[in-house]
Amino acid sequence: MLGLGDFWVSLVFILMILSTILCVVYGALNWNKEGVDDAKLVAEEQKWETEEKGIEEKL
Repeated sequence: MLGLGDFWVSLVFILMILSTILCVVYGALNWNKEGVDDAKLVAEEQKWETEEKGIEEKL
């Protein structure tokens, strides 16, 4: 099969190619999907830091 000598070697070769195609398709479909809103995370982190500084000053 495919001139690779052994059935198992050919099977692994085919599965490797199929997994590569699957990864490329998955990446193409999810290329520009929106993730976590960075601006919201930055605002939350700044709020947390100001609260932490206020607590440290009280101590």
